Amino acid sequence: MNRIINRMKRLAAFALFVCVLCPAAGAQKLEYPATKKVEQFDTYFGVRVADPYRWLEDESSPETARWVEEQNRLTFSYLDKIPYRAQVKDRLTKLFNYARYTAPYRRGDYYFFTKNDGLQNQPVVYVQKGIDGAPEVLLDPNKFSAEGTTQLGALSISRDAKYAAYCKASGGSDWRDCYVLEVATRKQLADELHWVKVSGLAWAGEGFYYSRYDAPEKGKELTSKNENHKVYFHKVGTPQSADELVYSDPAHAQRFHIVSSTDDERFVVMNVSDRGTGKKGNALFYLDRKAGDKTWKPVVAEIGDDSFGVVDNVGDKLLVETDHNAPNGRVFLFDPKQPSEKDWKDVLPEKPEPLEGTGTGGGKLFATYLKDVTTRAYVYSLDGKLENEVQLPALGIAGGLGGQKDDRFVFYTFSSFNFPPSIYRYDIATRKSTLFRAPEIPGFRPADYEVKQVFYNSKDGTRVPMFLVYKKGLKLDGRNPTLLYGYGGFNISTTPSFSALRLALLEQGFVYASANMRGGGEYGEKWHEAGMKLKKQNVFDDFIGAAEWLIANKYTSPERLAIHGVSNGGLLVGAVANQRPDLFKVVIQQAGVMDMLRFHKFTIGWNWIADYGSSDNEAEFKALYAYSPVHNVKPGTNYPATLITTADHDDRVVPAHSFKYAAALQAAQAGDNPVLIRIDTRSGHGASSTTKAIEQNADIYSFLMYNLGVTPTWEESSRQ
Repeated sequence: MNRIINRMKRLAAFALFVCVLCPAAGAQKLEYPATKKVEQFDTYFGVRVADPYRWLEDESSPETARWVEEQNRLTFSYLDKIPYRAQVKDRLTKLFNYARYTAPYRRGDYYFFTKNDGLQNQPVVYVQKGIDGAPEVLLDPNKFSAEGTTQLGALSISRDAKYAAYCKASGGSDWRDCYVLEVATRKQLADELHWVKVSGLAWAGEGFYYSRYDAPEKGKELTSKNENHKVYFHKVGTPQSADELVYSDPAHAQRFHIVSSTDDERFVVMNVSDRGTGKKGNALFYLDRKAGDKTWKPVVAEIGDDSFGVVDNVGDKLLVETDHNAPNGRVFLFDPKQPSEKDWKDVLPEKPEPLEGTGTGGGKLFATYLKDVTTRAYVYSLDGKLENEVQLPALGIAGGLGGQKDDRFVFYTFSSFNFPPSIYRYDIATRKSTLFRAPEIPGFRPADYEVKQVFYNSKDGTRVPMFLVYKKGLKLDGRNPTLLYGYGGFNISTTPSFSALRLALLEQGFVYASANMRGGGEYGEKWHEAGMKLKKQNVFDDFIGAAEWLIANKYTSPERLAIHGVSNGGLLVGAVANQRPDLFKVVIQQAGVMDMLRFHKFTIGWNWIADYGSSDNEAEFKALYAYSPVHNVKPGTNYPATLITTADHDDRVVPAHSFKYAAALQAAQAGDNPVLIRIDTRSGHGASSTTKAIEQNADIYSFLMYNLGVTPTWEESSRQ
């Protein structure tokens, strides 16, 4: 990395040099690879819809491979010309080079946790005897593959800590291959399970339950529709061919059947969902192993729009979390001897704030609630009596409270935008939290940054929260480079989160804004429903409203504003860039769902119908067609500088979404702003390794800075 010359250091009051008048990289129009168009039309309820880039859906064709190669050649030649790209990567590498831990959890006499020393491609699983024991390596996923892109896809330790069942995810794919390890000896057993997907590993005695699909057609493993999800029981020491099929429902081929077990392994629980029908809830069944159950018994037999999940058992009864008749969530006690709904007994009634999560441990029930998108944590007796609030260190997000029934203490993790994920130990008897482990990040000083929550009104007057993070001393002159992030879907809350990589932007004077739009779970199920299906435009209006607020309040301007979204958030930024291209300078679209008429035809895309609706329904088709990013690109428009990212092993949101969107946007672009697509290899819906995460973020940040006119520099102290 080049050093900052002394004269510049004397002249600068802070480590930011913004080239306001310098031309961005996009000042000269790029020559894009030729992308052919085909005569492909589909008719939906009398509406004829063109799909000229349908051929890009065939990921195995040589023609698609050539297109990918040509697009990557253009993209990386562009990125190679950014003069400080290597400097950005070097800074990200330094910022990310710190030890990261997960909270320990107990099984039998042992504690388990993961640690990444800093730049390891994958975190390592450790085991130690007792909380003060010496940690030893149990599993090192860095040894799963030579290039470090095979991840630990799942890990489940048996109650007695005799066995560890674990799965490998190759190259970022959602497919899993699963194995069994003897914990005490570290001996790898002969067990091998294949074609596992959307599955738990639910221990029950000498084996575990898991879910899988039949082997897909050869060559179509990453795109073919996944149907007929089956549940099997695997006994340790036997081949997969001997596994017992315990549940299958071929009459409902698009249902998920996900199995878990209570901490004492007495109850086995099956969650059944059918989101492809548009129902966002689930049915719930159980087996009581102590009672010798051989057939699944219902807690809730039919799938509707309400969600149910077992928290744990209290003796022969089940604690169940639900939003049934409680949009903000509640917990009730289910008695198998009196299974009727009229006999369900509320343990935690619904509160004004949404229930974020529940867990048990040490004979207590832990519950976290969201109040304006920050956590409040409480401890209850198992019959629902409030005992105390867990005092958190600041306003932020806490999670993980829970453990074994006989634990004397449990752990949780707390974080916020300027508070790195720190692990706390909560003592059940004294009701006190103590810091157990906190990360040390080179060059990071929390006091240097301001975290602020604001509220703004969306188009229809709805009050929407947004977090802002920036270096202290910010001037509200409308000239600050700003990155606005959003998700807005699937009942997922976009909570305050720490990112060491994001510090590279904040150090350069960026404002980071995170909007909490409808469609998420920030204010419970009603907030979610207000951004679903026919109401999806509310999400886009909320995001546009966030951008307009930032501009009106002089945090930034359209020439200094970038937007960023991933997956459902990629759909978000694609849609709003089509609707308001004048409002943004840069768009970062990662792995987005961009073809809203055909998303349900690939892998598990049908699962998203519950949130999006389906083009097979006339009213929903009209809503989808009105905002679908691929179908609403308008030729002759001056679009923002756009970087699209996807990966060859993304079998959740298949790359064809991004391919078609990039082709359409390049063909339509009338201005000089670049439209580029970056296609990674041996990676999936997210980066498959630390190396790939740093490389991808370095390219995204370099593209951002270059097109916003920011020339980065760093003080000597931040390089240490």
